[in-house]
Amino acid sequence: MSTVESFAPSPMFFTDAAAKRVQSLINEENNPSLKLRVYVTGGGCSGFQYGFDLGDQLAEDDTIIDNAGVSLVVDSLSYQYLVGSTVDFEEGLAGARFIIRNPNAQSTCGCGASFSV
Repeated sequence: MSTVESFAPSPMFFTDAAAKRVQSLINEENNPSLKLRVYVTGGGCSGFQYGFDLGDQLAEDDTIIDNAGVSLVVDSLSYQYLVGSTVDFEEGLAGARFIIRNPNAQSTCGCGASFSV
């Protein structure tokens, strides 16, 4: 007789640095209902690529992650590739950008914008 194992995936994480940057963008646009949308599309040099958008639209199946009064939104199709990921914001010599640390990615391109699973 076999046993059934349950699996609860790790949620996504939205860092304080990313939330602070989203708040800054909201303030610049003077629109408190804006949210950072993260999504995955086909393409890029590794097969899938990350995308970011600032908008105020929500779909019925979106996952919403809040931090410091701002929201990160992920559609259900993208969420399956991003479970356990961390969305962060960094500023450095290469410029400022949102980045994703994705434990599901088996390989990534040099710039980190695309990945394969």
